[in-house]
Amino acid sequence: MRSYPSAALRRTLPAALFILLALARASAPLAAEAERHLLYVGEPGIRDYVEWGGEGVLVYDIDKGHRWVKRIPTFARKDGSHPEAVKGICASAETGRLYVSTPTRLLCLDLVTEKPLWEKTYEGGCDRMSITPDGKLLYLPSLEGPHWHVVDALTGEVLAKLQLNSGSHNTVVGLDGSRAYLAGLKSPVLSIADGPGRKVVGTVGPFSNVVRPFTVNGKQTLCFVNVNELLGFEIGDLKTGKVLHRVEVQGYRPGPVKRHGCPSHGVGLTPDEKELWLSDGANSAVHVFDATRMPPKQMTSISLRDQPGWVTFSLDGRYAYPSTGEVIGVRTHKIVLALQDEMSRPVQSEKLMEIDFRGGKPVRTGDQFGLGRTTD
Repeated sequence: MRSYPSAALRRTLPAALFILLALARASAPLAAEAERHLLYVGEPGIRDYVEWGGEGVLVYDIDKGHRWVKRIPTFARKDGSHPEAVKGICASAETGRLYVSTPTRLLCLDLVTEKPLWEKTYEGGCDRMSITPDGKLLYLPSLEGPHWHVVDALTGEVLAKLQLNSGSHNTVVGLDGSRAYLAGLKSPVLSIADGPGRKVVGTVGPFSNVVRPFTVNGKQTLCFVNVNELLGFEIGDLKTGKVLHRVEVQGYRPGPVKRHGCPSHGVGLTPDEKELWLSDGANSAVHVFDATRMPPKQMTSISLRDQPGWVTFSLDGRYAYPSTGEVIGVRTHKIVLALQDEMSRPVQSEKLMEIDFRGGKPVRTGDQFGLGRTTD
């Protein structure tokens, strides 16, 4: 004969189950806690885009339609002058710090409290820097000068000086921190520094002209570089130092540009390295290439609201961010929206990156350079 619970027991079951469920939820809050994926945009992030005096780091919620969240103050100005243009932005989830450079100084902010930790000036000024994955070292170029400073990222103190006399400018640290890649505005050669060793160990090139923006793949075997006078890009072998390919944009002509003086200023790989996106200032467009073949093959082009000088991506590869402020769906190659600030003003910046949080603490950072992230 089947046995049934008593009436009293049946009455208590719902309450008991409710208590058990509540205890289960309380015992594992972190497991169910969602991450926040935020886009950090340095402003003014274009040197001639400061007419209304915007300044700081704008934060957008990627998961909520890139909704504007807040403006983090950076450099204080008391004289009413225009702000300095931001030259670079990078961050470390390991140490919870955000770094913003201008031509004259470098600022370190706490990512949780958003308070300044230190601000320093350096011999020769500052340009677009990069940080090692452990958050310990910054490779900081002087402002188109003769050297890079290797800086203690916790204190801001200079640990070493790399004198290349190349017009120091763009800087990339590889995903594993073993190498730093240094490009100057006066040289057709890309220099390679040993990350931990803080010394130059090799070069790539010479390319056909002076190296401008560039990116590298996740395995750090290839670099994709813009050069002066080329609407397109060139590809170098980071292991042999040889130039492998030159790719010119088809169907478009170079023309006058507002900024940077070269037709293509901005190149990036999607995180899965299946596509390469290229800026075209003269034609106010980005060109998309199939990077699963070598050399990459031109696929499509996307018209923008202004002349782009940069492009990077969200960490999951869903969105592309040209410096003109549009948010573009990578899968569809369609513009989703255009970034605006808290006063509905259009935002443009060449200095932006994703930072992810869980429980109010940073857990992951992207990069301003559109690095490839395939390491297998």
